[in-house]
Amino acid sequence: MAKLTFVQLAQRVLTEHDNTPLSTEAIWNYAIEKNYVAELNSDGKTPQTTMGARTGQEKNIFAATEDRPKRYYLLEMANQIDLVPATEEKSTPRKSAKTYLEKDLNPLLVYFAKTYLNVHCKTINHSKSGKKEFGEWLHPDIVDCWFPMGNWSQSSIELSQALGVMNVRLYSFELKRELNFSNLREAFFQAVSNSSWAHEGYLCAADISKDDDFSSELKRLSGSFGIGVIELNLSDPDASRVIFPAKQKENLDWESIDKLCNQNPDFKDFLKSIKDNLKISKIHKDEYDDVFSAEELQEKFQP
Repeated sequence: MAKLTFVQLAQRVLTEHDNTPLSTEAIWNYAIEKNYVAELNSDGKTPQTTMGARTGQEKNIFAATEDRPKRYYLLEMANQIDLVPATEEKSTPRKSAKTYLEKDLNPLLVYFAKTYLNVHCKTINHSKSGKKEFGEWLHPDIVDCWFPMGNWSQSSIELSQALGVMNVRLYSFELKRELNFSNLREAFFQAVSNSSWAHEGYLCAADISKDDDFSSELKRLSGSFGIGVIELNLSDPDASRVIFPAKQKENLDWESIDKLCNQNPDFKDFLKSIKDNLKISKIHKDEYDDVFSAEELQEKFQP
């Protein structure tokens, strides 16, 4: 019997409910009741969280109501169902990103990066760097690594090791509380500078201006310089999304990597962890940032 993906699981449940909008918790509980979870192609430890993330990301398949918690329905059947508008009593007020420091948002980005990109994250503490001048234009806020372990067969891993071509991908993230015309240029080119060494670089924020002219300029800059943009959602971590994907670079900038390594011990430890993990073909998760659950993050950032 063919295994189900998380998207297929949610589609099946919604179809059996005549596409009545359901929360991800309701979708998951129904799947358990019908034993559909036994058909899932997953051995992860938090399948319900993963299903919620996939449902929120597949915007060409699913749509969501505005109330909290969000209820999902199949986009293709949107004209065939009655959606009850969210009332003021039902709606959860959104907490402003200005309430937090940038570093407070790190766990939200770590959760999204691990769930969406399947990478292991390490926060870089700028205060540990030896040279402070121009530090904000050198150090990313969070660095990440994608490993083949868990994605490749052991035979493929062993052969790639023997050939000396073990494939990893390194990511760089610049995190801001908000993005608007007042800080766009500085924030964007800070991300460009801080991610020059990596395969992919992203600029991330929890409050991104919806102004049409701003959105057009952000899209232009992203396309011109290859920097991706991620919008973090304080009230619903699984609704965070990649607005514009990063352009993948084939080669790393080793001069910049060496400079970062010499200036910041966190980045040096990050590189050592990658080397050690590749050597034994096993990821030591305690060497990277903790990944909180969506429920823990919702509680942390609730209004």
